[in-house]
Amino acid sequence: MAAVSLHNVVKRYDDKHTVIHGVDLDIRDGEFMVFVGPSGCGKSTLLRMIAGLETITSGTLHIGGKRANDVAPSERGIAMVFQSYALYPHMTVFDNMAFALKLAGHKPADIRAAVERVAATLQLTPYLQRKPKDLSGGQRQRVAIGRAIVRKPDVFLFDEPLSNLDASLRVQMRVELSRLHQQLGTTMIYVTHDQVEAMTLGERIVVFSGGRIEQVGTPLELYHHPANQFVAGFLGSPKMNFLPVEAVAGAPDFIAVRLAGGDVVEVAAAGGDAVRGARYTLGVRPEHAALLPESVDEAGLLPVEVGHVEFLGDQAIVYVRLAGMEDMVAVRHLSEQAPPAPGSRAKLRLPPQRCLLFDTNGNTVSAPELSTSAA
Repeated sequence: MAAVSLHNVVKRYDDKHTVIHGVDLDIRDGEFMVFVGPSGCGKSTLLRMIAGLETITSGTLHIGGKRANDVAPSERGIAMVFQSYALYPHMTVFDNMAFALKLAGHKPADIRAAVERVAATLQLTPYLQRKPKDLSGGQRQRVAIGRAIVRKPDVFLFDEPLSNLDASLRVQMRVELSRLHQQLGTTMIYVTHDQVEAMTLGERIVVFSGGRIEQVGTPLELYHHPANQFVAGFLGSPKMNFLPVEAVAGAPDFIAVRLAGGDVVEVAAAGGDAVRGARYTLGVRPEHAALLPESVDEAGLLPVEVGHVEFLGDQAIVYVRLAGMEDMVAVRHLSEQAPPAPGSRAKLRLPPQRCLLFDTNGNTVSAPELSTSAA
């Protein structure tokens, strides 16, 4: 096992094309760290720099406390699992998993023992004499992972390894990867654009955008305390609702803001210095917005028109339109309660303690102070 540390790491392909902008990051020994972000944000490039498959333009990389900038990939103590399985089609599962050990000159008895041990861990023992064409996609990916495990690396690198699998296999493989990390205790760095994979796998998550780190934290920290509007919008499905608002008043413990249609809502925040007329973006997640019948008489409720309804089995997502806005707002609705019909009227409650405010630069100026249990 080994810790990985990056200090002011830059990747530049020419004087005008910088894809990684001074990344500083410490990955703990034995940690499962996930890099997540949209396509083209630099997460896979950074992973390849750690692996030694891309050169580092400037900055320093340490693996296990040793500077690794100029160390050959084969000597870094890492093993990488790619998006494509990259298995040798003419070799059996056993030979694919044993190949690196054979190249390294290990004794046949040691190779067999290592491969059989890993095959048992990954439930591949019945398939050792099959070839890749005779395996399912999930089995092939397990072979690729097993090929990495037999080398006993200090660090595992995963570059979107589940993206070629169907939905049910992805769920199964997420569980297997989590169990594997618990068994091995080895440092793992996992790249994905899928925020569900990031939230379910990572002990900590690094959110990337445009070659820069937006925020590093645990899944709960990022979900409930995003540093900015990008992080808040990237994590969560359906995504967070964003509403343009204007500050109308501030008090020691809240800011009152006016929506486009003229309705005023309060957001729990240190609002004493709020500037009247200042522009913000109000953020609220669908599961925190409550949809109520139109007949409910309660202060602070927002009248809405019901639009589209998506049924998801255990729940429904109801899209509603607020006065003065063209875009729809998503609200999560439990399936035990029949959602209102499209075109009907209802009311929306936005709990002050669950709302966030972002300034014109997208930075968070208020966030809910929630305990882990309340989250």
